[in-house]
Amino acid sequence: MAKPLRSDRTRAMILDAARALFADNGYDGASIRDIAARAAIDPAMVIRYFGSKDELFARAAVIDLQLPRLDKIAPADVGTALIRHFLALWEGAEANPGLRVLLKSAAMNDFATRKVQEIFMSQVLPVLAHADGDRRAAEQAALIASQLLGLALCRYILKLPPMVEMAPEQLIAAVGPTLQRYFEGAEQPSDSKRRATPGGSRRVVTRRRAARYHC
Repeated sequence: MAKPLRSDRTRAMILDAARALFADNGYDGASIRDIAARAAIDPAMVIRYFGSKDELFARAAVIDLQLPRLDKIAPADVGTALIRHFLALWEGAEANPGLRVLLKSAAMNDFATRKVQEIFMSQVLPVLAHADGDRRAAEQAALIASQLLGLALCRYILKLPPMVEMAPEQLIAAVGPTLQRYFEGAEQPSDSKRRATPGGSRRVVTRRRAARYHC
């Protein structure tokens, strides 16, 4: 087997250093000088190999979610399949370090935010749309993403102790049903029905309250 070229080794060292610093400090907190120092090379070499900090970040945060084909999964098992796959991406044997890099920076940097949006539009939304072709697939995908990104933020970035201490199977049992509900979608009352029943929402709430008191 041929040995890696020196240029390939240097590129890999820079990427490893960049992933570590972007994951720890976010995009804005990791400078080219910091990355070069961690890789033990001259800062000019970082620019030589990657051109700019944005390009280096884009390479460090390359993510292929490899989402499963939901139409190949039993409909009642989609929520469980999604949370299992998500945990494998973060904690499995082939966990993607780019996820931490991207999530750490997305809330503070426009470039990272756009990367997250691109992943949602190119990888997440098509999977949901292909599964059922429903016109509400975009809403369902957004709700599922909100649940999984919130979990990731609390478990891997903020590292809230109760969330960190939960075993994967606990998370699967707790989160799977919520994802399933989002996937199946809740029935929405039609606009015509709302218009035909003035004050309908208020009466629904009143009936619920009355039923609660009679229980």
